[in-house]
Amino acid sequence: MALDIDAIRAQIPALKSGTARFDAPGGTQTPQPVIDAVADALAAPLANRGRNTEGERNADRIVTGARAALGDLLGADPRGVVFGRSATQLAYDLSRTLAKTWAPGDEVVVTRLDHDSNIRPWTQAARAAGATVRWVDFDPATGELPPEHVEAVLNPRTRLVAVTAASNLIGTMPDLPAVARLTHGVGALLHVDAVHYASHAPVDREALGADTLVCSPYKFLGPHLGVLAARPEFLETLSPDKLLPSSDAVPERFELGTLPYELLAGARAAVDFLADLAPGAEGGRRERLIASFAALEAHEDTLRARIERGLAELDGVTVYSRAARRTPTLLFTMAGLTPAEVYRLLAERGIDAPAGSFYAVEASRHLGLGDEGGVRVGLAPYSGADDVDRLLTALHALPR
Repeated sequence: MALDIDAIRAQIPALKSGTARFDAPGGTQTPQPVIDAVADALAAPLANRGRNTEGERNADRIVTGARAALGDLLGADPRGVVFGRSATQLAYDLSRTLAKTWAPGDEVVVTRLDHDSNIRPWTQAARAAGATVRWVDFDPATGELPPEHVEAVLNPRTRLVAVTAASNLIGTMPDLPAVARLTHGVGALLHVDAVHYASHAPVDREALGADTLVCSPYKFLGPHLGVLAARPEFLETLSPDKLLPSSDAVPERFELGTLPYELLAGARAAVDFLADLAPGAEGGRRERLIASFAALEAHEDTLRARIERGLAELDGVTVYSRAARRTPTLLFTMAGLTPAEVYRLLAERGIDAPAGSFYAVEASRHLGLGDEGGVRVGLAPYSGADDVDRLLTALHALPR
């Protein structure tokens, strides 16, 4: 099945501005059905969840509907879907909860490939507990994070491994099932950052081997919030800090305060929008999502190859996205111009391709790019061949 790009773009009001957008790794533009879902939730009666009043029932319906939708997206039990303000907040909350069981002599593993939200919560929690932090390096020449690099730092004292499913900086997609087998082999937990990955590939928490996994709907056409998925039985073993009168049920015990019902309605609408990307797909929502992501991957891989060919024709361009398995996310630099200058010059031409380290500061430094980073080009379901041609034409014309 092929995506109908024109039909997708027609449903995204922000694209009417005419800008060629390559900033999707930082957050996608919003389809009208998602906007409508947020507005409809706010326009209807709302109250704290319950079954007595219309407002209570509306809130309960929104929450249960959003858990079911995100469960379908992530291959997870809806009873183990937790909502939060952001993936970063959820990682901090989880790290503090798990760290209650850590002690001096325990070890926590993080990688230099990751976004800082999957590094600092764990290293800070480890330090507070007196645990040791072990670092895993990726190969800067290839962008790869081989499982054996993780294996080299594992031992019976390892309590948790935190690793990305896809680098938001260079797109690398590590072999997570292999990392999971190694991690579980020493009795440790695997926490996976799927924020970037979930925008480009079908997620199956169990198949990936993740004990806990986070994502952010605003990266895949939804509103700003965070989602954590885990087995409900595992969540039952954890005791997060919470208010005394708040629910002790799972997953509610992990959700602080009243949930943003309108954003949950938008998140469900985003998942439904994704499920209908591939025209003619049949089956339940999970089956349609898998078909949609297959079509999306084919579309994005075609455009990515087109960009890579164009960049290869430019003198003085260094591309850092080199892994064999990677998302349609390209980081590059141009001789004679700083990344910030390239970003500015492209913006003047109506092309949004931001520059920086994008919070993957350890990865940027490991690549030799420091905190300045590079120019990042990322694709989304609404990216088209015309956008790519505009980008390449503009890059060829930039003064150096």
